[in-house]
Amino acid sequence: MASSPNATDTPLPDALKGHWVDTRAPKRLRPYLKLARIERPIGWQLLLLPCWWAAGLAAIASGQAFPDLWQCLLFLIGAIVMRGAGSTFNDIVDRKLDAQVARTRGRPLPSGQVSPKEAAAFMVGLSLVGLVVLLQFNRFTVIAGIASLAIVAIYPFMKRITNMPQFVLGLAFSWGGLVGWSAVFGRFDAPAYLIYAAAVFWTIGYDTIYAMQDIEDDVIAGIKSSARYFGAFTQQAVGLCYGATIALAAAAAWLASAGFVAFIGLGLFALHLGWQVHSIAGADGPTALKLFRSNWHAGLLLAAGFALDALVKFAF
Repeated sequence: MASSPNATDTPLPDALKGHWVDTRAPKRLRPYLKLARIERPIGWQLLLLPCWWAAGLAAIASGQAFPDLWQCLLFLIGAIVMRGAGSTFNDIVDRKLDAQVARTRGRPLPSGQVSPKEAAAFMVGLSLVGLVVLLQFNRFTVIAGIASLAIVAIYPFMKRITNMPQFVLGLAFSWGGLVGWSAVFGRFDAPAYLIYAAAVFWTIGYDTIYAMQDIEDDVIAGIKSSARYFGAFTQQAVGLCYGATIALAAAAAWLASAGFVAFIGLGLFALHLGWQVHSIAGADGPTALKLFRSNWHAGLLLAAGFALDALVKFAF
């Protein structure tokens, strides 16, 4: 499969401008780094945040001053490599559909920079790194982490058969809400289930915003999405998803015996989500991408609130 001239030099539309992958990385490695979405870090950031939310709640519930820093680092590494593996698998499955969408046809597989066999080998390598990371946790968490692969495996096919593939993405991307808790306690408890559910609704909301970029091309290619499904009611639907996110996160914090600092963080998180909903009306593609990316900062507000609450409760 031949690639177009200078294809590796062309930044993808949703990549960060001037990222080192497009400017300084060896050209031979650039297609693989793009397969792993390294120049689009928002993916692993959003995968990571539910892990950190749960780690903060677990610190509060267990009376620790801080979330376990070693575990938080492992979550970071795991999020980066498993986001890369999942994205590569998604691109292998979707390479023909991606060729029909303006935003995605320049990706390494549909543009011919990488063959499906090369992409598959790369995916296996990333998955092995992820397995090494996962094996650092307790047995319950290892089993839970492996179980998530079933959802990851079916997600790329959902946009062909359901109007709500974002729900399945939420089930996969929110799994850190469960393992972040079980890494401390070796089991799932009510706060873990609630923060997981909160992250699922959050994912549906932010990925609906993301899907707003591709509605016209998705219609032509026959790709289903929540943005197409909600149509003129997208703003209201995202608002409902975000409202459920806040309610479920509040319940999780309450059951974990969180204090006022956690709820200050939750309030700031809610304000940020409210700003996103307000900004959806009339949003074009670049605005939708900006709103989608802003969820990294929104999620950090909640993670910081939980972590600081653990510190305050421990100190006083």
